[in-house]
Amino acid sequence: MTIPLRQVVRVGAYILRQHLVGRKRYPLVLMLEPLFRCNLACAGCGKIDYPDKILNQRISVKDALDSVDECGAPVVVMAGGEPLLHRDLPKIVEGVIARKKFAIVCTNALLLEKKIDQYKPSPYFTWSIHLDGDQEMHDRSVCEPGVYDRAVAALKTAKAKGFRVTINCTFFNDADPERIAAFFDTVTEMGVDGITVSPGYAYERAPDQKHFLNRSTTKELFRGVFRHGKEKGREKWTFQQSGLFLDFLAGNQTYHCTPWGNPTRTVFGWQKPCYLLGEGYAKTFKELMEDTRWDDYGVGNYEKCADCMVHSGFEATAVADTVKHPLKAALVTLNGVNTTRPMKQDIPLDRQRPAEFVFSTHVEKKLAEIRARAGASKRPAKKLTTAE
Repeated sequence: MTIPLRQVVRVGAYILRQHLVGRKRYPLVLMLEPLFRCNLACAGCGKIDYPDKILNQRISVKDALDSVDECGAPVVVMAGGEPLLHRDLPKIVEGVIARKKFAIVCTNALLLEKKIDQYKPSPYFTWSIHLDGDQEMHDRSVCEPGVYDRAVAALKTAKAKGFRVTINCTFFNDADPERIAAFFDTVTEMGVDGITVSPGYAYERAPDQKHFLNRSTTKELFRGVFRHGKEKGREKWTFQQSGLFLDFLAGNQTYHCTPWGNPTRTVFGWQKPCYLLGEGYAKTFKELMEDTRWDDYGVGNYEKCADCMVHSGFEATAVADTVKHPLKAALVTLNGVNTTRPMKQDIPLDRQRPAEFVFSTHVEKKLAEIRARAGASKRPAKKLTTAE
């Protein structure tokens, strides 16, 4: 792990405070999506399939920072869509840092070299650049040639300017463990400050529905990756995730997700129940936490969650387990992820409720709100009489 000591201490102190006051559910990372629009159209993405009127919506600086305050999470991840398309993102980042929160901007990096001088290096700021493997793997994933080279050039520029830079990688069922291991070697040599990994989530609106991983193939894939790492002495890979989450990916832990650990704020509002599922929206963070029927979701509870092992749902679970069982976590850190012992038995799926498909309902509701606002702005102002 290479999570900065400052961040480890602050997040640890935050978790301790939640435990001391007996709070059962609390956020660790705010997923802030200030817009949905993107300058790529990746086959595995389920975040950009909206009409233009919605893709043109932006969360204002005030609403973004009010959400940061309302949520209270110590880490704020700005994603999308492509967040660098938001012209006021520098002000949002500045406001997050001013609050002594850790700001992470997830970007495909196509605009990074153009806009990087609008930002300043800070111990509270990280660029997280999207790279789904080597040149061929990544360009295939994002459905556009040349993106890998542009992203790597931007990564090197950011490092040269003194920024902390990590990469985030999403892998699908055509990924090869040996090739991923070689890719990790490459980015480590580039000097990245950390790697975030995740299996792809089967977004219901993603154009490509054939290449998502199920739970068994996810575990085999990551066991293969970590096995190659051990066999070839690749001890320098630095992950931006807890050791127990990596252990979970390899099938050594059985976890339920913690969807409230990474609450998501979008142009629709506070997304229920998590970053991956838009099954409803709350107007406030308080409403999200109090009115969401959390037990209706998760592996074993809901069909859409059956194959999910994504960090946005399970990293918070792993962190909580680390706090409860520090010795277990320490052994994984010291010895690495075990790739030989039998995998833990997984959560049974025989009692999960069937999937509901409500995407179009939320889209129509948002479009109606946009039309209503547009109509109100066109109505002539009322003329005041002398009496008024």
